[in-house]
Amino acid sequence: MEYFPRLLKKYRDEIVPGLRKKFNYKNIMQVPALKKIVLNIGVGDAIENNKLLDTALEELTVIAGQRPAISKAKKSISNFKLREGMPIGCFVTLRGWRMYEFLDRLINIAIPRVRDFRGLPDRSMDGRGNFNLGFKEQIVFPEINYDKIEKIRGMNITIVTTAKTDEEGLALLSMFGMPFARKAD
Repeated sequence: MEYFPRLLKKYRDEIVPGLRKKFNYKNIMQVPALKKIVLNIGVGDAIENNKLLDTALEELTVIAGQRPAISKAKKSISNFKLREGMPIGCFVTLRGWRMYEFLDRLINIAIPRVRDFRGLPDRSMDGRGNFNLGFKEQIVFPEINYDKIEKIRGMNITIVTTAKTDEEGLALLSMFGMPFARKAD
């Protein structure tokens, strides 16, 4: 039997019909879908100590289940002792079943582990239906062994959708179970 992610099954069985009804789509291809999820860790300290970038690469590999790419500086900035082409971070792009698996772990395991969590802000949409989320600590993911980390790092997660508006993207992510903060009425 072929492996099928839980959220992909939920998308096909529940979310597509729900969004078609809510937004009155005539064609099933108009329904917004997840395109990709990009995880990014900036390691500014890698300018002085290259080993910090290696640990960030290992941690992101464990979190994503996929080897990250190294991002390099686009231009030199003398105040930061930064030269063009120096490695300053790492990122990984998840697509397909890995993307759905990661989103499942993010919604059900990582986000509830954030301290003093009161819901995600819905203003983190970019105007085209994509959602940006920042974490101050990478230790909210259970895959990271707390005893082996050298430094607590932040990370940025971008969820790219095919939605045309923020309202459509917000509805899609809400139906996946993303815990958005409720507005006080």
